[in-house]
Amino acid sequence: MKEENAFLNRVSANDEYITDSSKQRKKIFPSLYFFRNMLRILIYSNRYAKKGIYDSFKWYDSSVDTRESLERAGIKMHFYGMNNLRKADGPVVFVSNHMTTMETMILPSIIRPLKSVVYVIKEELSRYPLFGPIALARDPILVGRENPREDLKIVLEEGSKRLQAGKSIIIFPQRTRAMVLDAALFNSLGNKLAKRNNVPVIPIALITDAWANGKYIKELGKINPSKPVHIAFGEPIYIEGNGAEEQSKIIEFIGGKFREWGRPDLVKGV
Repeated sequence: MKEENAFLNRVSANDEYITDSSKQRKKIFPSLYFFRNMLRILIYSNRYAKKGIYDSFKWYDSSVDTRESLERAGIKMHFYGMNNLRKADGPVVFVSNHMTTMETMILPSIIRPLKSVVYVIKEELSRYPLFGPIALARDPILVGRENPREDLKIVLEEGSKRLQAGKSIIIFPQRTRAMVLDAALFNSLGNKLAKRNNVPVIPIALITDAWANGKYIKELGKINPSKPVHIAFGEPIYIEGNGAEEQSKIIEFIGGKFREWGRPDLVKGV
């Protein structure tokens, strides 16, 4: 297995990362520029996936390519707390708010040099023409989002297998992408999985609305370089008892970061 320093352009080498202004280029049509590059990335990733060679290192490379394409389109990124990824030796459960497509595309570029990781995703995503084979190549946990009880069973069973194999898991507890963090709609599925396997939760707070959700196709939303991207990783949290206290800590961490970043309008019930 490759060592951490084998990964090129890794932003997680330090605790904090801010886009170098020299990487940014003012584009007249930032959306056109980015999606032209995104199509290129999807095509070569799809080709690798169909050949059975889209491994975690190629996934990392394509995630870096996506992140850098967003930066070249003019978006400024600011990542915090990456040293917290080193505070847990084994696999963890990442619990994050889910705002736009962006986080699913760029989180591997931050996390993968430090931890092998998989996503919990909606089953329908695995059927997308270009993206489907790419998603399936990365050993995701597929849920339907129609039957919460069945989804719980799948995540606990399949998630336990991934964790026991040394793979960390990214879970978005909200049922769908949402601009607002609503505490009432933020489930504790990730906490249950973490407790069952005696691994910590690392909360992630993120604001990624620089890549808006599209009106008809969510993935094809406007790219707005005037909006900075923020992603913060919290301290590892072990779940005790029924997990209610830890659930509150996770939600408070995310809500607190939103306020710290000047976006209290995105917080509800926290």
